[in-house]
Amino acid sequence: MTTHADDSSDAPRALDPFALRGLVESRAKELGFALVGVSRAAPSSRAAELRRWLEDGKHGDMSWMAERVEEMVDVRTLVRGARSVVSVADRYHDGHPDRVSDEGTSPRGRIARYARGKDYHDVIRDRLRKLGRAIREAAPGCETRPTGDIHPILEREQAARALLGAIGKHTLLIRPGLGSYFLLGEIVTDAEIAPSDAPPADGASADRDVCGACTRCIDACPTDAITPWSVDATKCIAYLTIEHQGTIPAEYFGKTGDWWFGCDVCQEVCPHSQPTRASRRVGVHSKYAPRLDSVDLLEVLGWTEEDRARLVVSSAIKRATLAMMKRNALLALASVARAARERGDSARAETIRMRAAEIATDVREDEIVRAAARAVVAVSDRVPNSARHVPASARH
Repeated sequence: MTTHADDSSDAPRALDPFALRGLVESRAKELGFALVGVSRAAPSSRAAELRRWLEDGKHGDMSWMAERVEEMVDVRTLVRGARSVVSVADRYHDGHPDRVSDEGTSPRGRIARYARGKDYHDVIRDRLRKLGRAIREAAPGCETRPTGDIHPILEREQAARALLGAIGKHTLLIRPGLGSYFLLGEIVTDAEIAPSDAPPADGASADRDVCGACTRCIDACPTDAITPWSVDATKCIAYLTIEHQGTIPAEYFGKTGDWWFGCDVCQEVCPHSQPTRASRRVGVHSKYAPRLDSVDLLEVLGWTEEDRARLVVSSAIKRATLAMMKRNALLALASVARAARERGDSARAETIRMRAAEIATDVREDEIVRAAARAVVAVSDRVPNSARHVPASARH
């Protein structure tokens, strides 16, 4: 009599690659991600382009990018034997325009839409961990490593490879019908997951030429930071107000509009980011509901560390120090003062100038704040000819 080994082992079996992809997609949807896709772990196709960008110094003060470039151009450095990258996206804004005006009783500075709600790092990271756990349970013994803006990988390239959308001329991920108001996250794993091999069910294209001949983002950028599929960070308002911790060059004062923390101009003008039936159907993740969309710019100038601490709880705004917040307020006030002069509102412009003049000589303030104040005074003193010679009665 021949006996056979019992094959009914209690040890869990890994799902096949296609079944595992199906599990990843369903679990990601359960976790509330708007988009999910899978790509093969492979080196970046933009490595040479990235290195040229770094050599040209377009990363500004973000020295970590040059120091960790090898990680950026190859996700396989994050997980030994990595085979797959799961990409997810949260939609954080519906595309409707802001209703903030600079003609109110006190000028306000806008906050980039991604930073108006709960800190996206926390919102995405917690759910990525749950998704990673589901992958490990379905593929026992595998390793998963979540990124979600934690590790320096080229997230938009990974998302495009996973067919979540295409990279636009403003360098952001565009999903036709849904726009570009997305926050991205990834899981790098050595599990074998079948890559997304067809466009999404809604027919959205992942074509690089999603922008066609459109140049609206390039034309609208207040500081000329954008060229096709590239952004010079040293000119970008988002970089200047969030990443850059030093003095903002005087040349940008009066040009950046009412942006206090970040900037959304390139997305605001993008045809893809306007509200559609599809975008209304997908909606916005509830955790990104705005808690604060703008600040009183003159009030910011009098803030203390305690005021800042109350504001930044569970918010991405915590990346800015108190000195940066005051510096940014003065940057926005320079544009408000300039606009006031141009429309003949000399009272508002003078109020801003006088407050800036006080700060410029206040030794208790950080130098980056005083330098910003001096720049505001300089902008306020440059009265446009149109405002000098047109009688007040003719300006209305």
